[in-house]
Amino acid sequence: MPVVAVVALLGSLVVGAGRSAAADGDEPSVPPGSTTTSPPPKVDNDSPGLKLADGATLAPAKVLDIKSVVEDLGGEERREDTNTDVKFALQAEVLFDKDEFGITPAATSRIKAIADEAKAQKASNVRVFGFTDNLGSYAHGKTLSKRRADAVQSELADELGADVTFEVRGYSEDYPIADNSSEEGRKKNRRVEVSFPRGAGAEQPSEESSTS
Repeated sequence: MPVVAVVALLGSLVVGAGRSAAADGDEPSVPPGSTTTSPPPKVDNDSPGLKLADGATLAPAKVLDIKSVVEDLGGEERREDTNTDVKFALQAEVLFDKDEFGITPAATSRIKAIADEAKAQKASNVRVFGFTDNLGSYAHGKTLSKRRADAVQSELADELGADVTFEVRGYSEDYPIADNSSEEGRKKNRRVEVSFPRGAGAEQPSEESSTS
């Protein structure tokens, strides 16, 4: 399947998952596993403020997280890899009929592939978050996004077994990843995200492997 790939260096901004099977308590300010999409600030390389004063030394080096993003050409499925997390985003259209929350038969193979990756990473905690566009009421979107997340979680649980715990949330139109002013953008925002920590010793994302 043709893919396009983007690799960026950024600081690790991953938030840990909870242990509850379907958490409905206090929600975080942003979905755990999210990273900022803001462009980096412009830096003037000739600025005097960037030069070390006499006798000054550099701070200890920091290892930055490598983020690899691979998306199919239709934008239906997106995978993000960092040194700590793996995240899949599936557009709602490939999982559900319009305004429904029952998994379509054609979607089961996609969810199984995600479960296989979770097994490969030896994931014991999996986050499943649902999102909608900004059409309709916020309350309806909240209910629909949670039910869709629940449906995906149920399919994953059948594949992964009882040893895996889940955090399941519905965010309605919050945290869009595209512009809701166009149908193309709204389609990307109608999605279910599945994320889990990378397993110890798992292959790390690299520029060479993610752009091949």
